[in-house]
This record gives sequence, structure tokens and C-alpha cells, in this order.
Amino acid sequence: MTAQVPERFERDMAGSEADWLRLLPPALAPHPWQREDAAVNVAIGDGRLRITWVPLPPRRIALLSFPRLHVRFAFDGVPPSARAAFMRHFDLHTHRGGG
Repeated sequence: MTAQVPERFERDMAGSEADWLRLLPPALAPHPWQREDAAVNVAIGDGRLRITWVPLPPRRIALLSFPRLHVRFAFDGVPPSARAAFMRHFDLHTHRGGG
């Protein structure tokens, strides 16, 4: 069963903007994409995806501080199965450690 991926959604993602920019190329591959400031436009078949991000205040736990980003995804003209396939690949490259 394929997970449903909406056309538009938002995420709070762990990591700095520098980490994010390092992870983007492999996460977006093999799709052609272009960056413009704090956004990327990705061609997916006959449709497109626009991803934008804004740094958020760090998450603090005791003396630890974790950078984070607010990320928006907006698919346009990308069928549900292609959205799900893209996000599976994207998540494999951007999820951070844990248990």
C-alpha cells in the first residue's frame, strides 16, 4: 500500500541550513532542480515541486541546542504515486538518526 502524500504540507525538520543544503542534492536526485535563495524548484515528470524553508529558533533540551528548519512542500501536477515515490526517496536522504 502506498502512503498518501498531500499536494501541500509542512514539516519541522532538524538540522541547520548548511546541513539541509548538503543533503538536498542526493535527496532530489535524479530530478532536475534549481535553487533560488531559500527555495528549490524540482521537475518531477510533467509536474513540479517547490520546497521552501525558513530557519526556526533552535530546540533546546537542558544545555543542548538543536538547529531546525520549517520546510514547506508544494507539488503541482504531480500524480499521487509519483509524490509518494519522491517522498520515500527524499526521506531516506534527509531523516536523521534516532532509535
